Amino acid sequence: MTQTTVPVIFDLDGTLVDPAGGITDGIAAALTELGLPVPGKARMDAMIGPKLSHSLTEIAGVPADQLQAAIRIYRAHYVSTGIAQSRLYPGVRDLLESFAAAGRPVAVATQKPEGLARTVLEHHGIADHFGTIRGSAADEAAEADAAAPAGKTGIVAAALADLEAQSAGELRQAVMVGDRAQDVAGAAANGLECIGVGWGFALDGELDEAGAVEIVQTTTALHETILRRDAAGTVAGLTPARAAAAMAYVARTEARTEVYTDANV
Repeated sequence: MTQTTVPVIFDLDGTLVDPAGGITDGIAAALTELGLPVPGKARMDAMIGPKLSHSLTEIAGVPADQLQAAIRIYRAHYVSTGIAQSRLYPGVRDLLESFAAAGRPVAVATQKPEGLARTVLEHHGIADHFGTIRGSAADEAAEADAAAPAGKTGIVAAALADLEAQSAGELRQAVMVGDRAQDVAGAAANGLECIGVGWGFALDGELDEAGAVEIVQTTTALHETILRRDAAGTVAGLTPARAAAAMAYVARTEARTEVYTDANV
């Protein structure tokens, strides 16, 4: 029998969990230890969401020969201190519990290393609500790792494939939920729409320009949006125009690091 509830694939940081300085403090600690300048708050916040190695090199300006050291220092700080600083966004626990009660397939697709993502979710007592948790390779500086999906597109694809396998091929059209353009683009590359959340780390206008199908400001509004999708039955899926907008936005922002400067955010 076809699943009657819409499957949901969540981003992690900025969507389910507020890092509350745990990420940016760790980055600042790594840059300081390496004798590198620490960017202002706006640029530091812009580093939450994209792949860590990209943020460190393209936004913080970490030289390639110091990237591995920066990641190692950051990771040690995050594990020892940052996870404890994080907190669930208001309403997230209740939302996930309601999804579980309804039998809704739910997954996480994050650019955080997969094992670390599970640790964060377990810390907050919500890991068991997800049918699958997918993330990046343990070595975030690696160009490729056969054991882990590549980039947000591959991570979303892996989460979607897991949900499909668990449903024995009877899965309805899923939807992504995230706070950054990378989430919209990763969903688009897999033929999925993305609902943007307004409580995360997107720049002004980022989610609109990237092509989020809707932007919600509370978990209550998110729940209502998902329930409307349940009631609507078959969803047409992502339009080619929206998919193109998402890909183009991410390509522009990754090619133009000046978009992240303090004067522009």
